[in-house]
Amino acid sequence: MPDTRQFKLPDVGEGLTEAEIVSWKVKPGDTVKVNDIVVEIETAKSLVELPTPYAGVVAELLVEEGQTVEVGTPIISVGSAGGAAAAPAGDAVEGAGESAAEPPPAVETPGDDKAVEPGLIGGPAPGGRTSVLVGYGPRTTEAKRRPRKGTAAPAEQSPAAAQQDVQQAFEAAPAPVPEVPAEQADEAAPAEPVAVPAARSGADGARVRALAKPPVRKLAKDLGVDLGEVSGSGPDGRILREDVEQHAAGAVAGVGEAAPAAARAARPGERETRVPIKGVRKVTAAAMVSSAFTAPHVTEWVTVDATRTTKLVEKLRGSREFRDIKVSPLLIVARAVCVAVRRTPEVNATWDESAQEIVLKHYVNLGIAAATPRGLVVPNIPDADSLSTRELAQAIGELTATARDGKTQPAQMSGGTFTITNVGVFGVDSGTPIINPGESAILAMGAIRPQPWVVGDKIRPRQVTTLALSFDHRVVDGEQGSRFLSDLAKMIEDPGHTLVL
Repeated sequence: MPDTRQFKLPDVGEGLTEAEIVSWKVKPGDTVKVNDIVVEIETAKSLVELPTPYAGVVAELLVEEGQTVEVGTPIISVGSAGGAAAAPAGDAVEGAGESAAEPPPAVETPGDDKAVEPGLIGGPAPGGRTSVLVGYGPRTTEAKRRPRKGTAAPAEQSPAAAQQDVQQAFEAAPAPVPEVPAEQADEAAPAEPVAVPAARSGADGARVRALAKPPVRKLAKDLGVDLGEVSGSGPDGRILREDVEQHAAGAVAGVGEAAPAAARAARPGERETRVPIKGVRKVTAAAMVSSAFTAPHVTEWVTVDATRTTKLVEKLRGSREFRDIKVSPLLIVARAVCVAVRRTPEVNATWDESAQEIVLKHYVNLGIAAATPRGLVVPNIPDADSLSTRELAQAIGELTATARDGKTQPAQMSGGTFTITNVGVFGVDSGTPIINPGESAILAMGAIRPQPWVVGDKIRPRQVTTLALSFDHRVVDGEQGSRFLSDLAKMIEDPGHTLVL
């Protein structure tokens, strides 16, 4: 008898407890090999692609896209090739009817001295049920559901047993269920996410049932969307959450991904829009509140003549060594930070509350704040102080590209010691940055603009920028913070010697 195994959501980070299912890369009936990517999830830190540890045929997707589940929750079941678990929905339902009319075949069960792995036949499954094949009666069950109206149980089986058979068929069926009369739709709605038809008009004017799962129907109801007017982009025309959201926003239904929540346009007459806080934005908000109210922030500012830095950047861009590498003023500032922390190690330290100690780090894991469609992330470059200028430029380029694609891994965002946030790319002069939790200082780099500047006894146009340093006053006192910021300013004004240190 073919096995069916359930792949449980793993902890892909450091102590992460939940993740959102962003998109499935497979569908029921697909054949997969070990380490094939089957799903993309969003944790509290980043997007992560998960490979399957099993080979076989996808039997069922246990969690729908857009749903947030806890670590350890089964998300997909994989059966051996040719197993009954991968049968199409229609076959599954027909098999259920046959099993209702005939005595269920014997199911091989383990002895009392044999443990069954969760998800295997005869083993435990979600909801307290026992995993069984489609159309076979379960050995034990805790899940109960009211029978459908008009469903007659055959004489050979009790009504309860027949209902259990039908229930198992619907739970294992990956495709939509048959149409249900409108008057029975509410009573027949299953407890687990199963595609439920929604009414729409066909070409001949008759009412046709459009496919949508219960959570999607609820979302449509909350947004005031008529599912009959929505085109589904899912399998067999199924309406997905994105389709409903795009329709509500006035966008073209059926396009791949929904627009970012913050960019959704208000519908006519709508005065408010509620955007769920989850994923990266949720953890960022919690971290910033914790940092702001536990670490006493002090911010100092300095305005710098960065003309020589901009000239050096142009020179590096034209050199053969940096020809294939992106070079920007951020590179020079990053290099200057790595040099300046040697003189003021307190800005590269951590406050240990439990031990009541200041932990000075003799390495620089340089964090670069990056704005992504899913929120702010701060991946870091390990041992940035040990890299050459060219290696540092390469690392910054790879880090930012990965962040923009949403592929930054949780491990890349832990262990940072100092952070730079480049608000200048948005045309902002500077700001008061909040320290990244676990660190003691953060530098905001403002826009570089031509401004009048006193050179000698004359006023001349120069490329000027503003640097702002926020630091934890428990770790860094005013003299240390001022010295660090002054050292940075000097190196930005005259960066020639910075690159050789």
